Amino acid sequence: MERFIELEIVYIVIGIFFLVVTLFVTTRDFMPKVAFKRGMISVFTTFAVMITAHYLVTTKRMEGVKAIFNEGEIIICENKMQRTISRSVLISKELEWRLEGDYFKSDNHVRDFHTARCVDYSPIDPENVPK
Repeated sequence: MERFIELEIVYIVIGIFFLVVTLFVTTRDFMPKVAFKRGMISVFTTFAVMITAHYLVTTKRMEGVKAIFNEGEIIICENKMQRTISRSVLISKELEWRLEGDYFKSDNHVRDFHTARCVDYSPIDPENVPK
């Protein structure tokens, strides 16, 4: 449950905001009486399905990234701290990164990277792999 909250809290808050907006709009005098029930059920169901699908896709990708990292392959992670053209960081065991829970950590890097923000780095041309 902790992982679900960590990954999806932003989307849950957005869903709650839309439920509050739906509540406000569907309880106005000009709306039909059935609008509240239909609106709340529709918005709740839509967000529940979308959040669940996002969680399942994200956790599947996370497990894939962990497996690839443990095989010694290169992972690419988004670096939101650095606002330049190249905002990605290459991560591998060869570059002295380690996996602790859901985070990639290195003594040579300022911050950790969550596996949810990483993907497999599989270059099209194997000759262009950085050493």
